[in-house]
Amino acid sequence: MSTPRWAVLGTLVAAPALDRPDLLGVPVAAALKGFDPADAALVGVAAIDPDLADTAAFCEAYASPLAGSANCVVVAGKRGGEVRYAACLVLATTRADVNGFVRKHLDVRKASFAPMDDACERTGMEYGGITPIGLPEGWPILVDAAVAAAPEVVIGSGIRGSKLALPGELAARLPGAEVVEGLGR
Repeated sequence: MSTPRWAVLGTLVAAPALDRPDLLGVPVAAALKGFDPADAALVGVAAIDPDLADTAAFCEAYASPLAGSANCVVVAGKRGGEVRYAACLVLATTRADVNGFVRKHLDVRKASFAPMDDACERTGMEYGGITPIGLPEGWPILVDAAVAAAPEVVIGSGIRGSKLALPGELAARLPGAEVVEGLGR
């Protein structure tokens, strides 16, 4: 017997993401509409209590495995007066190596998490719901190899009131995505 699709969402009942645009951030819905239909069909969405959007609270409330959640963090660094941004997708059981790997990748002297207001404004997404789907064009998306190898992962939906589930290999094929070893530590 095969595992039900989107089982990583625990006790939640998911629907195909494109069937529920009301549960998606505007840039996320627009990006999903541009996916190949076969890829879009791999993405499920489920409504959640927005107060439970943070990973630990979400996993506990909905019996979703922490090892099946992937966090997307926005990192910024400056070089020659220019701010450079990247998104990092790492399993929730790890942390992104911001001042090692990401700093070198962005070719900046110092990298840090982008301030919440800045990250939300630039992505058009809510804090706690930022996801690699629908990020600004040209942003690199660094995907930890463990995320890419996961059968399914839970990620944000652009809003705090829902979560997406998709195969890790689909996250690795997003526009601008690069799979990297050792991003999550």
